Amino acid sequence: MSSTSSTTQVENTVLEQILTKLESLQINQGVLEAKIESLTTPTPTQQVPIPIPVPVKEAEKEKEKEKTLYPGRVLLTTYPSQHSISPYPLTWGSPTSSLRGPIICSRLPSTLPFRNAIGAHSGSYSIYRALSIALGTLDPRYKPDYTKTEPAVEALGVPCPSWSKIVSLDPWGHLVPVVFEKEMRDKENGGLGLDIRPSISITKAHIKLKEIDESVKRGELVVDGKIVMASEPLRMDDGSLVQGIDPGVEVNVSKAAVDPIWYLPGVAQRFGISESLLRRALFEDTGGMYPELITRPDIKVFLPPIGGLTVYVFGNPAYLRDPSKTLTLRVHDECNGSDVFGSDICTCKPYLVYAIEESIRTAQGKHPDQLTSPSPQPQPGVGVVIYFRKEGRALGEVTKYLVYNLRKRTGDSASRYFSSTELVAGVKDMRFQALMPDVLHWLGITKVDNLVSMSDMKYDAIVGSGIEVRKRYDIPSYLIPPDSQVEIDAKIASGYFSSGKQVTQEDLARTVGRRWEEVEH
Repeated sequence: MSSTSSTTQVENTVLEQILTKLESLQINQGVLEAKIESLTTPTPTQQVPIPIPVPVKEAEKEKEKEKTLYPGRVLLTTYPSQHSISPYPLTWGSPTSSLRGPIICSRLPSTLPFRNAIGAHSGSYSIYRALSIALGTLDPRYKPDYTKTEPAVEALGVPCPSWSKIVSLDPWGHLVPVVFEKEMRDKENGGLGLDIRPSISITKAHIKLKEIDESVKRGELVVDGKIVMASEPLRMDDGSLVQGIDPGVEVNVSKAAVDPIWYLPGVAQRFGISESLLRRALFEDTGGMYPELITRPDIKVFLPPIGGLTVYVFGNPAYLRDPSKTLTLRVHDECNGSDVFGSDICTCKPYLVYAIEESIRTAQGKHPDQLTSPSPQPQPGVGVVIYFRKEGRALGEVTKYLVYNLRKRTGDSASRYFSSTELVAGVKDMRFQALMPDVLHWLGITKVDNLVSMSDMKYDAIVGSGIEVRKRYDIPSYLIPPDSQVEIDAKIASGYFSSGKQVTQEDLARTVGRRWEEVEH
């Protein structure tokens, strides 16, 4: 072989290797371009956010703001033996406020070492407080001034022996500025300067409901000038009377707002589980929001980020603690769709209004049981409606509407009422009424003459807590909207109270709600 041909062969081999390398580079380039395109080209289900450059000076300013608001390092949790940690003594269930001690969860510098509770005040609204601080509209060091905010009704929340049973609210919560005045007073004035806050407030109000106006017009309720009063005439801007419109009536009530405060050992015992399991579940299934549930077993009080309750009292609040007075009660769980907007798929609003009317009649001494009593002169009693924030059986409104969709798309039969909820939520009810009677014990109630409720769970919880229930009754059939008959029949079949109606499995299959197709939207 000549040297020329040998050289040519070598050159060809080198060229082939170069071409192979080039092809490989082209393939790699194509892959990279495809990856870049997939990252930069939005898909129908993915929107690529447009980066908004933050000026360096603006970013530095935000950092300085954060340091001003929170000058210390991030404190993820605390431990019992940690330096400077000294929880204020607290003995739950003590008969006096001084023996019990204040509940302290504030993270203000003056109070932080003395915290004896996990969580934050105001339940779910604590998130809005945090947002206000971040936006600069609220000073994180601000301590409220509670001058002239004391309870407007002295007969509500009077200390009584039944307070020792309470585990889900602070019975002293409405008296905090009074009974813990020294602890709250500034150090300059001889106090301890601690940030202690009320968890209950008590006030008075008039309520106006169109349904009550109609009941008065029909003669079912009477205007007595004390419980039910005629409203002021309506006037135009110039002061002249509005003609042709009845201003209706208004109802005089006392009311109390209550935030939940849990004594963890008592709550665990009430549910029949260990305190350790309760703490672990609360930590794990709130996304790890409260690590001190795990790291601070010495702290026994927790302020859960949930809605509270409101107490409405019709008549003299002192009668709540008087067993000789007739007492009518409804414990009502929130239903925004019905209570506020009148949705007819359930009986919540009709039942609530009916209970208010029964409470008014009892307060006026005009309840049927009072009128038929052997007493020559019917005596006024007291009515109470307790409104819990447990929307959609504590499953939430989003879950509730998803269940509505499933029901309406599958025939909305009473036989599938509870199973539809279980398919979506995994459980049919999460209200767990074991804690509910605590507010009744706070009010000093020892017996209920008229329980306006069909719920077997509520009845069992009340009676199980030691409160006598003399009579219970369901909603009158004429108040049940047609589309909510599904709910009523399903509840009766599952064990809810009914004064007369019995529902069989065959009845459940025949009871169906309104189909969407039956109504034009």
